[in-house]
Amino acid sequence: MTPDKESWKTYNMQHANFIHLRVHSSYSLLEGALKIEDLINRAKEFSMPALAITDTGNLFGALEFSKACMNNGIQPIIGAQFDVQSFQTSNLSDRINSNSNQWDLHQPDQIVLLAQNNIGYSNMLKLVSKFHLESDDNAEPRLTIERLAQFNEGIIAFTGGAKGAVGRLIAEGKNEAAEQLLIELNQIYGDRLYIEIQRHNLPREQKIEGTLINLAYKHAIPLIATNECFFDTEDNYEAHDALICISAGAYVDQSERRKLTVEHRFKSPSEMCALFSDIPEAIENTLVVAQRCSIMAEAQNPMLPAAPKETGNENLSDDEVLGVLSRKGLEERLISQSHSEQVERKDKVSIEASYKERLAYELDIIKNMGFSGYFLIVADFIRWSKKNNIPVGPGRGSGAGSLVAYSLDITDLDPIEFGLIFERFLNPDRISMPDFDIDFCEEKRDLVFKYLKSKYKGGVAHIITFGKLKARMALRDIGRVIGLPYGHVDRLCKMIPFDPSRPLTLKESIAREPRLTEEEKNNPKVKKLIELSLKLEGLNRNLATHAAGVVIAGENLAEQVPLYKDSESNLFLPSTQFDMHSSENSGLVKFDILGLNTLTVINKTIEMLKNKGIEVDISKIPLNDSNIFKMLSSGETKGLFQLESSGVRSALKQMKPTQFEDIVALVALYRPGPMNNIPIYNECKNGLKKPNYIHESLEKILKPTYGIIIYQEQVMQIAQTLAGFTPGEADILRKAMGKKKRKELEKQEEKFIKGSINNKISKDIASFIFKKIMPFAEYGFNKSHAAAYALIAYQTAYLKFYYKEDFIAATMSTELSNTDKLREFVEELKRLNIEIVRPNINTCFADFKPEKNKIYYALSGIKSVGREAVSNLINERLENGKFKSINDFIKRSNPKDINKLQLEGLTKAGAFDDLEKNRKALFESIPKIIQLNKSLWEEKESNQNSLFADSSDSNEVIFKAETKNNWSSNDMLMNEFQSIGFYMSDHPLNIYTDYFDKMKIVSFNHFNQSSESTALVAGTIMSIQEKKSSKGTPFAIVKFSDLESEFELFLFSDLLVLNRDKLKTANSFILTLQKDSFNQDNVSRRINIKKLISLNDFTKKEYDKVTIELKNQSNLDDLQNLLKEDGNTKIEIKIRKTSKVYTFALKNLRKFNVGTFNHIKDKEYVEKISF
Repeated sequence: MTPDKESWKTYNMQHANFIHLRVHSSYSLLEGALKIEDLINRAKEFSMPALAITDTGNLFGALEFSKACMNNGIQPIIGAQFDVQSFQTSNLSDRINSNSNQWDLHQPDQIVLLAQNNIGYSNMLKLVSKFHLESDDNAEPRLTIERLAQFNEGIIAFTGGAKGAVGRLIAEGKNEAAEQLLIELNQIYGDRLYIEIQRHNLPREQKIEGTLINLAYKHAIPLIATNECFFDTEDNYEAHDALICISAGAYVDQSERRKLTVEHRFKSPSEMCALFSDIPEAIENTLVVAQRCSIMAEAQNPMLPAAPKETGNENLSDDEVLGVLSRKGLEERLISQSHSEQVERKDKVSIEASYKERLAYELDIIKNMGFSGYFLIVADFIRWSKKNNIPVGPGRGSGAGSLVAYSLDITDLDPIEFGLIFERFLNPDRISMPDFDIDFCEEKRDLVFKYLKSKYKGGVAHIITFGKLKARMALRDIGRVIGLPYGHVDRLCKMIPFDPSRPLTLKESIAREPRLTEEEKNNPKVKKLIELSLKLEGLNRNLATHAAGVVIAGENLAEQVPLYKDSESNLFLPSTQFDMHSSENSGLVKFDILGLNTLTVINKTIEMLKNKGIEVDISKIPLNDSNIFKMLSSGETKGLFQLESSGVRSALKQMKPTQFEDIVALVALYRPGPMNNIPIYNECKNGLKKPNYIHESLEKILKPTYGIIIYQEQVMQIAQTLAGFTPGEADILRKAMGKKKRKELEKQEEKFIKGSINNKISKDIASFIFKKIMPFAEYGFNKSHAAAYALIAYQTAYLKFYYKEDFIAATMSTELSNTDKLREFVEELKRLNIEIVRPNINTCFADFKPEKNKIYYALSGIKSVGREAVSNLINERLENGKFKSINDFIKRSNPKDINKLQLEGLTKAGAFDDLEKNRKALFESIPKIIQLNKSLWEEKESNQNSLFADSSDSNEVIFKAETKNNWSSNDMLMNEFQSIGFYMSDHPLNIYTDYFDKMKIVSFNHFNQSSESTALVAGTIMSIQEKKSSKGTPFAIVKFSDLESEFELFLFSDLLVLNRDKLKTANSFILTLQKDSFNQDNVSRRINIKKLISLNDFTKKEYDKVTIELKNQSNLDDLQNLLKEDGNTKIEIKIRKTSKVYTFALKNLRKFNVGTFNHIKDKEYVEKISF
């Protein structure tokens, strides 16, 4: 609650005598340029005791604003500006009683509403939710007067100034209508209605002001002075004007567009008092309104809906239902196949007793913490998903440490078998909401959202997120509105270092990128672009939804938080208007329903196998398969979850895993910091080094990880074993070490040492151990998470080893739009000697299709080829036979399934080669093909006979290509690259093989495996990623392709800057490579690029001297013609006549480069060419 009227006297005796009540923060997207922090600072600067936020049609920032105000001693006033349907005169009571809509759909009017008290805030939530949820999908949201009347209680209303309905009617000369509307609004709001007066120096405001004042006095309705604030100071007017243009898709020099004035700034109280000195009561009323408002958006305790209960359990409490289901689930788990061997080896009674004891312990904690309902809700939608064939992950995060979760089928990892700790998930000594992260099949996740909507009605919603105007986007948006050419802006944007983990601000980027500084210095327009971008950077730009989070509450969620619906999205659920942090603070409980592509891959693979009559239960595969560990030890892990990066593959080769625990350890270790321990783990595992257990009492805990503290759970176990910590206390220690809070650490260290002394461990040793484990604890990984992801990794390895064609086809089918991934898998198929069948309209399908030792390329993997359309074409082929010709294709294809871009993509990829070999002719005829197809289809649809329709000859030619010349080999390859994203039919380096042999240019594999320290290697760029070092120096990671493989190399600053303009995908280079000196293991030597030259430049270079040896039957006339062009090469010709060789040199220097070499080398009379 905020200060009441009496307490205002002591609230701030020096407060300002004006309060801004019409403010647009940056949550008025692409309209307001005032961040919450900026608003608070301005209010403090002007000693304003209160401040309102009235964003356009939303309460996005209400909670954040309220909290910021209260933290700074300012009273928050929560409001919003709404569009209402344009007013048409009639009797209000008649309109409400008849439910008729007398407000037309023309330009909306505005009204400003402020929450006065709890009831008013509740009504604001309902209004702003209905504003979005009840709007027509094809129209902008608007309120009706009926809605205003229905939810008026506790709300203060302003008439909206010149843009309000009353002001508009006066401006239109409809004073009587304006007065009627004012009376009707007065009937709704009574003494809570204020006539809003604004002075932004706009003609319309000046025109209506006198009439508004007269109406106010006539009907005893108070006046209120407002200044609609969009930005802070006059200096930011130009930047804000650019922001308005971004929103409208306009240009700053465009005359017909929305424009504000410098008066729309956050003016000082003294400015406002001077501006309205002739109407002092309008200024005083801003304080009156603030005093009347006594509500803010406040944090609430977590609230859950009623937990779902099965038939027969309706009368049981949540705690009782959780107990019943958990015990039943545990019994089923214990008798399952996964435990049968364990039961045979150990005493069954003892095993069951340990599980039941752990279950009872967890249930007791869950009950005491009040989270039984949460577990039941999660278990319900997971069980529903599994029953409906929606793949669900084994669990991840700390939730996998719960036996209750395992018993309820929430997770599939036995926490006792894998040594997972429950208190890492729920700690009775550290109260916090549980948080299950659940992975679902990416393709079927929407079905889960549909189920939740059917189950909880209006009580479930996505969580909104706000996209920011970051450095690159700011440059792009502002560059467009100020009229800079797209290519120039794009080049500037690419100078901004791209690092998603830590995006640099524009200011930081300029400091680290001299090219930006140079552009700013030399180009006035770029200087203006950067100036404006710096002012607007960081503002909210657009809305989206949290990738996974949904909130579930009671059926009336809109009474707890405001809701939003994006009419342009296809989401089944509305979104909260609060972001994740504010949603949780308002009492909503978040459930993470994540989409994991790997689950889709596994599901697709199993479905493919099922179609072949092969049944695979992925949950029951053995976790000790030696074949899998041999494959992992080879490092051939392309496509395996968490295990396919080059670094992990190298680690696997050194580790030589032999058990599932090794995979768990690697998943946990392969991160910045702990990855330094991978060599130690590998050496200890393979007997090359003796493990260091720190202290003899810790050997049992650290033996599975060879003396290395890998998991957070190990830190907790050490604290329990050495210092007698309870599991809850151990979790607090683990968290304190991770957060590195000094005071808390000192407190924990003292407790650890004291507990250790009680266990007969000396103070010095205890202190030593504490300091020893602390660095590990800082980056120790959650074993529950590592084990769950290691399980998925193992499952993918199992499928790849035993069913490689199906697994790779399924994987590629989930990466249809990712050409880099597809290219890498094509390389993997080559390595595995699996044929990849090139795109073909008569043999391929929409997805990748596996057969024994071959995979058919997916037609929907070709750029611009729509999946649905090409699926329809394939269905036509399956139903009525293969297409016999292009004519046949034209006759049988539905026009809705072919368009220009799609046919171009298929043609360039060679998908029509069986029907027409001349790709160029077909490509140039596409417009004609589309027109013919459309005409034929229309005639067929209208059942009219035509010249072709009544022909009995299906092979009759209705189309004939006009162009005879096909593309050159190089053009064909480049078009193929554009449509597929890489080369399939051939490689651009292939035509240079003889030349490479002559010049001793070798493959990368040859150089890598040889003992040579330097070599020339040819490569074509497949991808390039430019980055910055920690010192700000630019470098690039370039992926090249040659005739044998793909390889990745670093390109450092000097070469990058020198060759940046040439370094484009599909460009080929000759690289001078050099290996580092031998390192300690004498095995792996880093390869560096010392020099590179464009293959085009290299091949255009003329040789100093060339010797051409001819056979007996030489054709000197032909050779003379080939060498007629003057140049810089000395040509020597040798002619063999019987046993003699005659040598002579051409008098003039001639042109001789790679092109000349390629023209001459295959002539039947040429024996040899030497350089």
